[in-house]
Amino acid sequence: MPSGPAPDAGGRRLPRTLHPVAWWIWALALATAVSRTNNPLLLFLVLAVLGYVITMRRTEAPWARGFKYYLYLALTVVAIRVLFRAVFATGITPRDHFLFSLPHIPTPDWYAGIQLGGPVSLEALLSAATDGLRLACMLCCIGAANTLANPKRALRVLPGALYELGVAVTVSISVAPQLVQSVQRVHRARRLRAGRTKGLRALRGIIVPVLEDALERSLRLAAAMDSRGYGRAGTATRRSRRLTGAFMLLGMCGLCAGAYGLLDATAPKLLGLPAMGAGALLCFAGLRLGGRRITRTTYRPDPWRAAEWAVAGCGVLSAVLLFSNAGFNAAELNPSIYPLSWPTLPLVPAAAILLAGTAGFLAPPPTAPARPTAAARPAAPVPVHHPAVAAQRTEEPK
Repeated sequence: MPSGPAPDAGGRRLPRTLHPVAWWIWALALATAVSRTNNPLLLFLVLAVLGYVITMRRTEAPWARGFKYYLYLALTVVAIRVLFRAVFATGITPRDHFLFSLPHIPTPDWYAGIQLGGPVSLEALLSAATDGLRLACMLCCIGAANTLANPKRALRVLPGALYELGVAVTVSISVAPQLVQSVQRVHRARRLRAGRTKGLRALRGIIVPVLEDALERSLRLAAAMDSRGYGRAGTATRRSRRLTGAFMLLGMCGLCAGAYGLLDATAPKLLGLPAMGAGALLCFAGLRLGGRRITRTTYRPDPWRAAEWAVAGCGVLSAVLLFSNAGFNAAELNPSIYPLSWPTLPLVPAAAILLAGTAGFLAPPPTAPARPTAAARPAAPVPVHHPAVAAQRTEEPK
């Protein structure tokens, strides 16, 4: 049974929730595209695309309000990367633009490869900032997937053998949004009580209620999981367990050998795609065999329609275009800072990133939160001087 309404007769798309796997494929493909480039203009364009898609297609759920905290984490990553590059300096060249000098700390001979302190150049800080910006964009891509996709619905599509692992990952992913929600709730309560909202005392007054709320959530979650039979062993035999483990181990070895064969041009051809294909088949067989001991039912499974194909496809196509080097020079993706100049914006990679941004209108609009209907709303109080009240009082027997 579909989980959302289909388009109406006029062709207008009605609100529904997109499949969570489609959002994760889109975000991971965009993160893969980010790993290909070090151009700051393209990286800022990725952040703009993420902001547009999240603004257009996020819901009102608690986990959909935490993207700004991923932005704070991204800024922290860039700042730490620049700070480490300034402290653990490796010297500057005569062509560098000198900015300032930190106190030099002598190191022992066995630590001679690292220099603590010394001169800091503009080129070194820019190189560290661009490296940190690339990692920050990848973190924001994961944050976008966590913001747009419902982690509880994503748990439904996991194979039975990975159900317990998926529950652990889902709980760990939902920790940050729940903590954000708890902090906001405690902060509002302190403001209503005219408490201190800034300073160390306010931080101390917020941490204790948040930790208490987290402990209560953990206990409720443990009781709910225990009441639903989580962690109960199935009917798998010892032979089935051993066979599942053998399939998974051999499959992982095949995937590792295949990845090595694809990365090393001198490796035999059997260590390339054939080994990776065999490893994937063995892993699939192990997952199918291990999933037999877990029986699950799914209420209203999520549909996979044209919108899901479009969102996942635009993200994958963006990554393919950046890795294909078609229509642009690969050096434009990683501009050099020697000599120091403004980076250029390659058209084809920029168009590929903008193609990923089309998910903002290819995906259906999210469902709005349910509001009470007119029948469910309480009736407005009738004024005492209303004519009907006055007539009723005159008709009452004395």
